Amino acid sequence: MALKPTIYKFKIALSDLNHDHYTALNLTVAQHPSETLERMMARVVAFCLHAHSDTEQVMSFTKGLSSVDEPDIWLRSLDDQLQLWIDVGEPAFDRMKKACRLAKHTAVYSFNAKSNVWWKQSMAQLQTLPIDVIQFNYAEVQSLAAVVERTMDWAITLSGESIFVATANSQLELNWQVLQSAQQ
Repeated sequence: MALKPTIYKFKIALSDLNHDHYTALNLTVAQHPSETLERMMARVVAFCLHAHSDTEQVMSFTKGLSSVDEPDIWLRSLDDQLQLWIDVGEPAFDRMKKACRLAKHTAVYSFNAKSNVWWKQSMAQLQTLPIDVIQFNYAEVQSLAAVVERTMDWAITLSGESIFVATANSQLELNWQVLQSAQQ
């Protein structure tokens, strides 16, 4: 019998100071049986970083690890055009090349202990593609994963290259570094 995903519910009061965007998000996130809490939290943070996007488009979590042909998060226009492809982890060059053909904008959020090694090995190839590559601080992602509960109310503030998370019992900061920007 196949294992079922674990469902998490987030109520997030999001204040994005970088884009002057303030909203409330109600997210239902399915954690794949083979997915770590750290990876799931990297997906939630990546979602929040793009939540300021145009309201004429629909951003959503996809089947993720269950479907190799889909990103972790995508943003589709109302006419179903793929506007944004977001992968979390350390994807292969061929996958990102395909993503660049399918979506108008592509982003990768790397988050774990092997992130630096992956970037050194992939940098030369990935720099030929018009994608954003962002690296989260792994120790801070682990701290965020440590406070996860099945149902959560969070206040998140984005400022500069930091995200501040206030939960009922703790306050955390998660930093990221832009390794490559498609706007260069």
